[in-house]
Amino acid sequence: MDARIQFRGGEETKRLAQQMAESQGSTLSDACRELAEQLVNQQRKAMSHDAWLTEQVNLAFDKLDTGRSTFIEHDQAKSEMVERKAKICSRG
Repeated sequence: MDARIQFRGGEETKRLAQQMAESQGSTLSDACRELAEQLVNQQRKAMSHDAWLTEQVNLAFDKLDTGRSTFIEHDQAKSEMVERKAKICSRG
């Protein structure tokens, strides 16, 4: 079932938006629907990323809690990252 979305805007905004939509062979309603769908897609991507990130953090904590993780000193981790960055930069 379709839902109705209403918002307020100035008369000039409405008039110019209608003119732009019509110049592209569309209606203002269609343009608003398309924008809403773009926002929905952006939100879905953000939610998907948030879910993935939460899963990764939970997996890391699970690994830590079950003793399957290895602690790396800060200096060693920093050195490994420098090496990784250099390796990536040398590819391009």
